[in-house]
Amino acid sequence: MVADLALLDPAPSDGLFTAKELIGSMGRSFHAYVHIPFCEVRCGYCDFNTYTASELGTLKQSDFAKSLISEIIFSGEVLKKSNVPKRPFKTIFFGGGTPTILPAADLISILSALESEFGFEDRAEITFEANPDTVTLEMLDSLRKAGFNRISIGMQSAVPEVLATLERTHKPENVSLAIEMAKKVGLRTSLDLIFGAPGETLAQWKESIESVISLDPDHISAYGLIVEPGTKLSRQIKSGKLADVDDDLQADKYELADLLLSEAGFEWYEISNWSKTAADRSNHNLCYWRGQDWWGYGPGAHSHMGSTRWWNLKHPLSYNKRLEEFSSPAAGREVLDEDTQIFERLLLEVRIRDGLEISELKSLRPNAVELVSELIADGLVEGSRAIAGTLVLTLRGRLLADAVVRTLTN
Repeated sequence: MVADLALLDPAPSDGLFTAKELIGSMGRSFHAYVHIPFCEVRCGYCDFNTYTASELGTLKQSDFAKSLISEIIFSGEVLKKSNVPKRPFKTIFFGGGTPTILPAADLISILSALESEFGFEDRAEITFEANPDTVTLEMLDSLRKAGFNRISIGMQSAVPEVLATLERTHKPENVSLAIEMAKKVGLRTSLDLIFGAPGETLAQWKESIESVISLDPDHISAYGLIVEPGTKLSRQIKSGKLADVDDDLQADKYELADLLLSEAGFEWYEISNWSKTAADRSNHNLCYWRGQDWWGYGPGAHSHMGSTRWWNLKHPLSYNKRLEEFSSPAAGREVLDEDTQIFERLLLEVRIRDGLEISELKSLRPNAVELVSELIADGLVEGSRAIAGTLVLTLRGRLLADAVVRTLTN
Protein backbone atom coordinates (compact mmCIF):
# COMPACT_ATOMS: atom_id res chain seq x y z
CA MET A 1 0.00 0.00 0.00
CA VAL A 2 2.72 2.49 0.93
CA ALA A 3 4.64 1.79 -2.27
CA ASP A 4 1.54 2.60 -4.35
CA LEU A 5 0.89 5.78 -2.41
CA ALA A 6 4.49 6.82 -2.87
CA LEU A 7 3.96 6.66 -6.62
CA LEU A 8 0.55 8.35 -6.61
CA ASP A 9 1.32 11.06 -4.07
CA PRO A 10 4.91 12.25 -4.35
CA ALA A 11 5.92 14.54 -1.52
CA PRO A 12 7.08 18.06 -2.43
CA SER A 13 10.84 18.40 -2.30
CA ASP A 14 10.59 21.45 -0.03
CA GLY A 15 8.30 19.56 2.38
CA LEU A 16 5.95 22.55 2.76
CA PHE A 17 2.28 22.24 3.74
CA THR A 18 -0.81 24.11 2.62
CA ALA A 19 -3.30 25.42 5.17
CA LYS A 20 -5.81 22.79 4.01
CA GLU A 21 -3.36 19.96 4.72
CA LEU A 22 -2.93 21.11 8.31
CA ILE A 23 -6.59 21.60 9.27
CA GLY A 24 -7.13 20.37 12.82
CA SER A 25 -3.46 20.24 13.66
CA MET A 26 -3.19 23.03 16.20
CA GLY A 27 -5.76 21.47 18.50
CA ARG A 28 -3.55 18.43 19.01
CA SER A 29 -0.47 17.58 21.03
CA PHE A 30 2.85 17.15 19.20
CA HIS A 31 5.13 14.11 19.41
CA ALA A 32 8.37 12.83 17.86
CA TYR A 33 9.32 9.36 16.72
CA VAL A 34 13.01 8.72 15.93
CA HIS A 35 13.76 5.62 13.88
CA ILE A 36 17.17 4.01 14.34
CA PRO A 37 17.16 1.38 11.54
CA PHE A 38 20.13 -0.73 12.63
CA CYS A 39 20.31 -4.24 14.06
CA GLU A 40 23.23 -6.59 14.52
CA VAL A 41 21.09 -9.44 13.15
CA ARG A 42 17.64 -9.32 11.54
CA CYS A 43 15.14 -11.60 13.29
CA GLY A 44 13.29 -14.03 11.06
CA TYR A 45 9.81 -12.70 11.91
CA CYS A 46 10.65 -9.01 11.52
CA ASP A 47 9.49 -6.89 8.58
CA PHE A 48 10.49 -3.55 10.12
CA ASN A 49 12.70 -1.20 8.15
CA THR A 50 16.03 -2.37 9.59
CA TYR A 51 19.53 -2.97 8.24
CA THR A 52 22.69 -4.69 9.31
CA ALA A 53 26.04 -2.97 8.84
CA SER A 54 26.74 -4.87 5.60
CA GLU A 55 23.56 -3.47 3.98
CA LEU A 56 24.37 0.23 4.35
CA GLY A 57 26.50 0.74 1.27
CA THR A 58 28.75 3.77 1.71
CA LEU A 59 26.86 5.08 4.74
CA LYS A 60 28.43 4.47 8.14
CA GLN A 61 26.41 3.98 11.30
CA SER A 62 28.73 6.49 12.94
CA ASP A 63 27.45 9.18 10.52
CA PHE A 64 23.76 8.46 11.07
CA ALA A 65 23.17 10.87 13.95
CA LYS A 66 24.27 13.70 11.67
CA SER A 67 21.62 12.71 9.12
CA LEU A 68 18.88 12.63 11.74
CA ILE A 69 19.88 16.01 13.09
CA SER A 70 19.72 17.38 9.54
CA GLU A 71 16.11 16.18 9.25
CA ILE A 72 15.24 17.70 12.63
CA ILE A 73 16.55 21.09 11.51
CA PHE A 74 14.81 20.64 8.15
CA SER A 75 11.46 19.94 9.88
CA GLY A 76 11.75 23.15 11.87
CA GLU A 77 12.32 25.12 8.66
CA VAL A 78 9.36 23.40 6.99
CA LEU A 79 6.96 24.42 9.75
CA LYS A 80 8.33 27.95 9.83
CA LYS A 81 7.94 28.41 6.05
CA SER A 82 4.48 26.82 6.20
CA ASN A 83 3.48 29.43 8.82
CA VAL A 84 2.90 26.78 11.46
CA PRO A 85 3.77 27.81 15.04
CA LYS A 86 6.20 25.41 16.64
CA ARG A 87 4.87 23.30 19.48
CA PRO A 88 7.00 21.57 22.10
CA PHE A 89 7.07 17.79 22.01
CA LYS A 90 4.93 16.01 24.58
CA THR A 91 6.59 12.63 24.01
CA ILE A 92 9.68 11.40 22.16
CA PHE A 93 10.24 7.76 21.28
CA PHE A 94 13.50 6.32 19.91
CA GLY A 95 12.58 3.05 18.18
CA GLY A 96 14.05 0.70 15.67
CA GLY A 97 15.83 -1.43 14.88
CA THR A 98 17.98 -1.21 17.96
CA PRO A 99 18.57 2.39 19.10
CA THR A 100 21.13 1.25 21.68
CA ILE A 101 23.33 -0.12 18.91
CA LEU A 102 24.45 3.54 18.58
CA PRO A 103 26.72 5.09 21.21
CA ALA A 104 24.94 6.97 23.99
CA ALA A 105 26.60 10.17 22.76
CA ASP A 106 24.84 9.86 19.40
CA LEU A 107 21.42 9.33 20.99
CA ILE A 108 22.02 12.27 23.30
CA SER A 109 23.03 14.57 20.41
CA ILE A 110 19.81 13.67 18.56
CA LEU A 111 17.72 14.35 21.66
CA SER A 112 19.50 17.67 22.18
CA ALA A 113 18.71 18.68 18.59
CA LEU A 114 14.99 17.94 19.14
CA GLU A 115 14.95 20.04 22.28
CA SER A 116 16.88 22.88 20.67
CA GLU A 117 14.60 22.99 17.62
CA PHE A 118 11.20 22.49 19.30
CA GLY A 119 11.52 22.30 23.08
CA PHE A 120 9.83 19.76 25.33
CA GLU A 121 6.71 20.03 27.45
CA ASP A 122 7.14 19.82 31.21
CA ARG A 123 7.48 16.17 32.28
CA ALA A 124 7.80 15.05 28.67
CA GLU A 125 7.97 11.28 28.26
CA ILE A 126 11.23 10.33 26.53
CA THR A 127 11.58 6.63 25.70
CA PHE A 128 14.18 4.50 23.99
CA GLU A 129 13.94 0.88 22.92
CA ALA A 130 16.79 -1.45 23.83
CA ASN A 131 18.06 -4.94 23.21
CA PRO A 132 19.15 -6.29 26.63
CA ASP A 133 22.52 -7.31 25.18
CA THR A 134 23.38 -3.77 24.06
CA VAL A 135 23.12 -1.79 27.31
CA THR A 136 25.51 -1.12 30.14
CA LEU A 137 25.04 0.68 33.44
CA GLU A 138 27.26 3.49 32.17
CA MET A 139 25.19 3.90 29.00
CA LEU A 140 21.87 3.91 30.86
CA ASP A 141 23.17 6.41 33.40
CA SER A 142 24.35 8.74 30.61
CA LEU A 143 20.98 8.55 28.84
CA ARG A 144 19.05 9.18 32.04
CA LYS A 145 21.15 12.22 32.90
CA ALA A 146 20.61 13.56 29.36
CA GLY A 147 16.84 13.49 29.76
CA PHE A 148 15.66 10.02 28.72
CA ASN A 149 13.28 8.75 31.39
CA ARG A 150 11.77 5.51 30.06
CA ILE A 151 13.22 2.31 28.57
CA SER A 152 11.37 -0.33 26.55
CA ILE A 153 13.26 -3.63 26.49
CA GLY A 154 12.64 -6.29 23.84
CA MET A 155 12.28 -9.42 25.95
CA GLN A 156 9.89 -11.34 23.60
CA SER A 157 10.13 -14.61 25.58
CA ALA A 158 11.77 -16.13 28.64
CA VAL A 159 12.12 -19.53 26.95
CA PRO A 160 15.39 -20.19 25.05
CA GLU A 161 13.69 -22.48 22.49
CA VAL A 162 11.13 -19.80 21.63
CA LEU A 163 13.82 -17.14 21.35
CA ALA A 164 15.72 -19.44 18.97
CA THR A 165 12.62 -19.86 16.77
CA LEU A 166 12.23 -16.07 16.65
CA GLU A 167 15.99 -15.77 16.02
CA ARG A 168 16.42 -13.44 18.97
CA THR A 169 20.08 -13.40 19.97
CA HIS A 170 19.91 -12.21 23.57
CA LYS A 171 20.20 -14.47 26.59
CA PRO A 172 17.09 -14.53 28.84
CA GLU A 173 19.17 -13.73 31.94
CA ASN A 174 20.33 -10.47 30.34
CA VAL A 175 16.79 -9.11 30.52
CA SER A 176 16.82 -9.19 34.32
CA LEU A 177 20.25 -7.54 34.34
CA ALA A 178 19.05 -4.77 32.01
CA ILE A 179 15.92 -4.15 34.10
CA GLU A 180 17.99 -4.02 37.28
CA MET A 181 20.38 -1.47 35.75
CA ALA A 182 17.51 0.62 34.37
CA LYS A 183 15.83 0.81 37.76
CA LYS A 184 19.12 1.65 39.44
CA VAL A 185 19.59 4.79 37.31
CA GLY A 186 15.93 5.83 37.71
CA LEU A 187 14.36 4.88 34.37
CA ARG A 188 10.74 3.81 34.14
CA THR A 189 10.62 0.33 32.64
CA SER A 190 8.61 -1.51 30.01
CA LEU A 191 9.06 -5.04 28.69
CA ASP A 192 7.83 -6.31 25.31
CA LEU A 193 6.64 -9.89 24.75
CA ILE A 194 5.53 -11.79 21.65
CA PHE A 195 3.21 -14.78 21.86
CA GLY A 196 2.48 -17.37 19.19
CA ALA A 197 5.90 -18.34 17.88
CA PRO A 198 5.67 -21.62 15.93
CA GLY A 199 5.85 -24.50 18.39
CA GLU A 200 5.36 -22.35 21.50
CA THR A 201 3.12 -24.17 24.00
CA LEU A 202 0.67 -22.60 26.40
CA ALA A 203 2.94 -23.72 29.26
CA GLN A 204 5.93 -21.95 27.69
CA TRP A 205 3.89 -18.79 27.25
CA LYS A 206 2.82 -18.99 30.90
CA GLU A 207 6.50 -19.26 31.84
CA SER A 208 7.23 -16.03 29.94
CA ILE A 209 4.34 -14.19 31.57
CA GLU A 210 5.34 -15.31 35.04
CA SER A 211 8.95 -14.34 34.32
CA VAL A 212 8.02 -10.85 33.17
CA ILE A 213 5.83 -10.33 36.23
CA SER A 214 8.70 -11.39 38.50
CA LEU A 215 10.88 -8.66 36.99
CA ASP A 216 8.37 -6.07 38.22
CA PRO A 217 8.40 -3.57 35.32
CA ASP A 218 6.07 -0.57 35.26
CA HIS A 219 4.58 -1.53 31.91
CA ILE A 220 4.18 -4.66 29.78
CA SER A 221 3.32 -5.07 26.09
CA ALA A 222 2.26 -8.46 24.73
CA TYR A 223 1.77 -8.76 20.99
CA GLY A 224 0.43 -11.73 19.09
CA LEU A 225 2.88 -12.84 16.41
CA ILE A 226 1.82 -11.83 12.90
CA VAL A 227 3.51 -13.72 10.08
CA GLU A 228 4.37 -11.00 7.60
CA PRO A 229 4.72 -11.90 3.90
CA GLY A 230 8.28 -11.90 2.64
CA THR A 231 9.90 -12.61 5.99
CA LYS A 232 12.13 -15.59 6.64
CA LEU A 233 9.55 -16.92 9.09
CA SER A 234 6.85 -16.78 6.42
CA ARG A 235 9.03 -18.81 4.06
CA GLN A 236 9.78 -21.35 6.80
CA ILE A 237 6.07 -21.85 7.44
CA LYS A 238 5.21 -22.13 3.75
CA SER A 239 7.91 -24.75 3.27
CA GLY A 240 6.59 -26.76 6.22
CA LYS A 241 9.75 -26.32 8.25
CA LEU A 242 7.74 -24.57 10.97
CA ALA A 243 4.09 -24.90 11.98
CA ASP A 244 1.67 -22.10 11.17
CA VAL A 245 0.23 -19.88 13.88
CA ASP A 246 -2.83 -21.43 15.57
CA ASP A 247 -5.54 -18.74 15.97
CA ASP A 248 -7.39 -20.61 18.73
CA LEU A 249 -4.17 -21.09 20.68
CA GLN A 250 -3.39 -17.40 20.19
CA ALA A 251 -6.71 -16.50 21.80
CA ASP A 252 -5.98 -18.84 24.72
CA LYS A 253 -2.58 -17.19 25.20
CA TYR A 254 -4.06 -13.70 25.18
CA GLU A 255 -6.68 -14.67 27.76
CA LEU A 256 -3.99 -16.27 29.94
CA ALA A 257 -1.83 -13.15 29.72
CA ASP A 258 -4.72 -10.90 30.69
CA LEU A 259 -5.64 -13.14 33.63
CA LEU A 260 -2.11 -13.43 35.04
CA LEU A 261 -1.28 -9.77 34.51
CA SER A 262 -4.55 -8.65 36.12
CA GLU A 263 -3.89 -10.88 39.13
CA ALA A 264 -0.44 -9.29 39.41
CA GLY A 265 -1.88 -5.76 39.54
CA PHE A 266 -1.52 -4.75 35.90
CA GLU A 267 -4.48 -3.17 34.13
CA TRP A 268 -5.04 -3.27 30.39
CA TYR A 269 -5.35 0.18 28.81
CA GLU A 270 -4.94 -0.84 25.15
CA ILE A 271 -5.51 -4.23 23.58
CA SER A 272 -1.83 -5.23 23.76
CA ASN A 273 -0.67 -3.10 26.68
CA TRP A 274 -0.89 -3.27 30.47
CA SER A 275 0.43 -0.94 33.17
CA LYS A 276 0.48 -0.77 36.95
CA THR A 277 -1.08 2.69 37.07
CA ALA A 278 -2.40 5.26 34.60
CA ALA A 279 0.87 7.16 35.08
CA ASP A 280 2.80 4.14 33.80
CA ARG A 281 1.02 4.01 30.44
CA SER A 282 2.95 4.75 27.25
CA ASN A 283 1.80 8.28 26.46
CA HIS A 284 3.65 8.08 23.17
CA ASN A 285 1.64 5.11 21.94
CA LEU A 286 -1.55 6.76 23.19
CA CYS A 287 -0.81 9.68 20.88
CA TYR A 288 -1.19 7.33 17.90
CA TRP A 289 -4.40 5.74 19.16
CA ARG A 290 -5.90 9.15 19.88
CA GLY A 291 -4.95 10.62 16.52
CA GLN A 292 -2.54 13.32 17.69
CA ASP A 293 0.22 14.88 15.56
CA TRP A 294 3.69 13.40 15.30
CA TRP A 295 6.79 13.86 13.17
CA GLY A 296 8.65 10.67 12.35
CA TYR A 297 12.40 11.12 11.81
CA GLY A 298 14.63 8.61 10.08
CA PRO A 299 14.47 6.17 7.13
CA GLY A 300 10.99 4.80 6.55
CA ALA A 301 9.48 6.77 9.44
CA HIS A 302 5.82 7.80 9.12
CA SER A 303 4.40 11.16 10.22
CA HIS A 304 0.95 12.66 10.72
CA MET A 305 -0.15 16.28 11.00
CA GLY A 306 -3.61 17.73 10.44
CA SER A 307 -5.26 15.72 7.68
CA THR A 308 -1.92 14.71 6.18
CA ARG A 309 0.47 11.82 6.61
CA TRP A 310 3.75 11.10 4.89
CA TRP A 311 6.55 8.57 5.00
CA ASN A 312 10.28 8.76 4.39
CA LEU A 313 12.43 6.88 1.94
CA LYS A 314 13.31 3.51 3.41
CA HIS A 315 16.98 2.97 2.75
CA PRO A 316 19.35 5.00 4.94
CA LEU A 317 21.57 5.78 1.93
CA SER A 318 18.69 7.27 -0.12
CA TYR A 319 17.39 9.08 2.96
CA ASN A 320 20.80 10.60 3.66
CA LYS A 321 21.31 11.65 0.05
CA ARG A 322 18.08 13.68 0.05
CA LEU A 323 19.10 15.52 3.19
CA GLU A 324 22.52 16.27 1.73
CA GLU A 325 20.66 17.89 -1.17
CA PHE A 326 18.61 19.99 1.32
CA SER A 327 15.45 18.23 0.13
CA SER A 328 12.69 16.46 2.02
CA PRO A 329 13.49 12.78 2.63
CA ALA A 330 9.79 11.96 2.24
CA ALA A 331 8.87 9.33 -0.35
CA GLY A 332 5.16 10.12 -0.45
CA ARG A 333 2.36 12.12 1.11
CA GLU A 334 -1.36 11.48 1.48
CA VAL A 335 -4.15 13.90 2.40
CA LEU A 336 -6.90 11.97 4.18
CA ASP A 337 -10.52 12.63 3.27
CA GLU A 338 -13.15 12.95 5.99
CA ASP A 339 -14.45 9.38 5.64
CA THR A 340 -10.95 7.95 6.02
CA GLN A 341 -10.28 10.09 9.08
CA ILE A 342 -13.54 8.91 10.68
CA PHE A 343 -12.76 5.26 9.94
CA GLU A 344 -9.24 5.51 11.36
CA ARG A 345 -10.48 7.33 14.43
CA LEU A 346 -12.93 4.52 15.17
CA LEU A 347 -10.32 1.88 14.37
CA LEU A 348 -7.84 3.32 16.86
CA GLU A 349 -9.93 4.73 19.69
CA VAL A 350 -11.95 1.55 20.10
CA ARG A 351 -8.70 -0.23 21.07
CA ILE A 352 -8.15 1.74 24.28
CA ARG A 353 -9.72 1.19 27.69
CA ASP A 354 -10.77 4.83 27.94
CA GLY A 355 -13.07 3.93 25.06
CA LEU A 356 -15.02 5.82 22.45
CA GLU A 357 -17.64 8.33 23.53
CA ILE A 358 -21.01 7.14 22.24
CA SER A 359 -22.17 10.76 21.86
CA GLU A 360 -19.37 11.24 19.33
CA LEU A 361 -20.24 7.95 17.67
CA LYS A 362 -23.82 9.20 17.22
CA SER A 363 -22.53 12.20 15.30
CA LEU A 364 -20.66 9.84 12.99
CA ARG A 365 -23.27 7.09 12.68
CA PRO A 366 -27.03 7.90 12.87
CA ASN A 367 -27.78 4.30 13.90
CA ALA A 368 -25.18 4.29 16.69
CA VAL A 369 -27.64 3.17 19.38
CA GLU A 370 -28.65 0.10 17.38
CA LEU A 371 -25.00 -0.76 16.63
CA VAL A 372 -23.97 -0.49 20.27
CA SER A 373 -26.96 -2.60 21.35
CA GLU A 374 -25.87 -5.27 18.87
CA LEU A 375 -22.33 -5.24 20.25
CA ILE A 376 -23.59 -5.52 23.83
CA ALA A 377 -25.80 -8.49 22.87
CA ASP A 378 -22.80 -10.19 21.28
CA GLY A 379 -20.74 -9.68 24.44
CA LEU A 380 -18.20 -7.47 22.66
CA VAL A 381 -18.61 -4.24 24.66
CA GLU A 382 -19.28 -3.57 28.33
CA GLY A 383 -22.99 -2.92 28.87
CA SER A 384 -22.60 -0.81 32.02
CA ARG A 385 -19.99 1.43 30.40
CA ALA A 386 -22.18 1.79 27.30
CA ILE A 387 -25.15 2.87 29.44
CA ALA A 388 -22.83 5.44 31.05
CA GLY A 389 -21.97 6.73 27.56
CA THR A 390 -18.68 5.06 26.60
CA LEU A 391 -17.99 2.16 24.27
CA VAL A 392 -15.39 -0.09 25.93
CA LEU A 393 -14.38 -3.56 24.73
CA THR A 394 -14.88 -6.67 26.84
CA LEU A 395 -12.19 -9.36 26.90
CA ARG A 396 -14.07 -11.10 24.09
CA GLY A 397 -14.30 -7.77 22.29
CA ARG A 398 -10.54 -7.31 22.49
CA LEU A 399 -10.09 -10.68 20.80
CA LEU A 400 -12.56 -9.65 18.08
CA ALA A 401 -11.70 -5.95 17.80
CA ASP A 402 -11.66 -6.05 14.00
CA ALA A 403 -15.24 -7.35 14.01
CA VAL A 404 -16.28 -4.50 16.30
CA VAL A 405 -14.74 -1.94 13.92
CA ARG A 406 -16.50 -3.54 10.95
CA THR A 407 -19.83 -3.30 12.78
CA LEU A 408 -19.26 0.37 13.51
CA THR A 409 -18.06 1.34 10.04
CA ASN A 410 -20.02 -0.80 7.54
